[in-house]
Amino acid sequence: MRRSSFPFSRISIGVRLVVTSVLSSIIILVGAAFVLSEIYRRAAERAFDERLYVYIQSMAASIASKNTANAFDPYGLGDPRFTLPLSGWYWQIRIEGSAPQNIFSSLSLFGGRLPRLEDLHVPAHDGSSREGYIIGPDERRLRLVERALELPDGARYLVQIAGNADEIEQTIQNFKNALWTAFALLACVLGVITIFQVRFGLLPLSRLSSQISSIRRGMSDHVEGEFPDDIAPVASEINLLIESNRDILERARTQVGNLAHALKTPLSVILNEASGQSTMLADKVREQADIMRDQVNWHLERARAAARAGAIGIVTDIEPLLAGLQRTFLKIYATKGLVIDIDCPVDLRFRGESRDFDDMVGNLVDNAAKWARQSIIIHAAALPVTEGRSFLEIVVSDDGPGLPAEKRADVMRRGQRLDETVPGSGLGLAIVADLANLYGGSLGLEDSDLGGLRARLRLPSL
Repeated sequence: MRRSSFPFSRISIGVRLVVTSVLSSIIILVGAAFVLSEIYRRAAERAFDERLYVYIQSMAASIASKNTANAFDPYGLGDPRFTLPLSGWYWQIRIEGSAPQNIFSSLSLFGGRLPRLEDLHVPAHDGSSREGYIIGPDERRLRLVERALELPDGARYLVQIAGNADEIEQTIQNFKNALWTAFALLACVLGVITIFQVRFGLLPLSRLSSQISSIRRGMSDHVEGEFPDDIAPVASEINLLIESNRDILERARTQVGNLAHALKTPLSVILNEASGQSTMLADKVREQADIMRDQVNWHLERARAAARAGAIGIVTDIEPLLAGLQRTFLKIYATKGLVIDIDCPVDLRFRGESRDFDDMVGNLVDNAAKWARQSIIIHAAALPVTEGRSFLEIVVSDDGPGLPAEKRADVMRRGQRLDETVPGSGLGLAIVADLANLYGGSLGLEDSDLGGLRARLRLPSL
């Protein structure tokens, strides 16, 4: 299946769940913090206004009892801040309707004046009272409340009290600092809990992934253990898929074997009949029967290899196989006095069947032994992971005459032999190339440092 190029599609489920949960929690906490801050701001303003209205009520009671504003005691509020010049706390009484307008104010105003909230288009909430923010005579932001007062004799007054708004802002800022600190700690705790929940919740998937990896590495042949109800069907389907794959491969091998028996027996009969005659017809029959037998062997071997390449969980240690091939070919070519050196890590493993590995590397070593003068080197190593897949490389080098670059593609086509004096059917390198392709690998030929030919075989590994 082709993997999407969009990076987000490659992010694990656990990371997605953690990121989305943490982001959602942060968004909710930030939204809640702003809402709570606004609610607290309004509560702080109401509390501050209630303090100011207490002063207004005291002033209104004093005016009503004396029936004049002239007799209001500047020290009557009992708060020294109203007597300190430009302290940020002020009171003012306007006698409405008088000409010129009489205004009495606290000593703290120091000759300044408080504006009317009505002139600033602040609406009255109960018909006679208003609250709002103004800029005071000292250029500070003030919270101002005012109330219209009408006495029984018809005299009308506008009583105003202003307090330093910095007190409100400082109270709100202290609340915000505590709120953001608490919410930051809460976000950290929620993040840790989310990570724990995700890891705990995805633990069965990790176990299932580990089981599948064990099957792929050949360490197990089916998924074992108990899984939650929502994952157990997946584990069962994987086991059924593995069993079905094995059944299909077994049937394919049986059918290939039956076909081989059905074809080879008549060919053997034809060859036996033709071998006792020396006519041109018998010679032609033997020639064509040999070609048919090679073709049958070729296609049957491809069918067997294709079935084996599709098997699940088959893994082969290659170091013992290379050692076995070394012993075999030293005996076969004992008369040539060959030296076959092997360099292979003991933990290198081929993801496939040992018979296929023997066929591929055996053909490469056999081809090298036919042409080598004295030395053959077999080097095996793991390759860097490519697109999430692991590969190994088998390099077979000899000190023979080598092969021109323009002829290398020809020798990997079935039936092609560049030297008829050397025994063989011309299928060796072609079989190797086809088997490697079936496993998703490749075969390449190049010049060897020993002076002969070097064959590079790339195969899947763990």
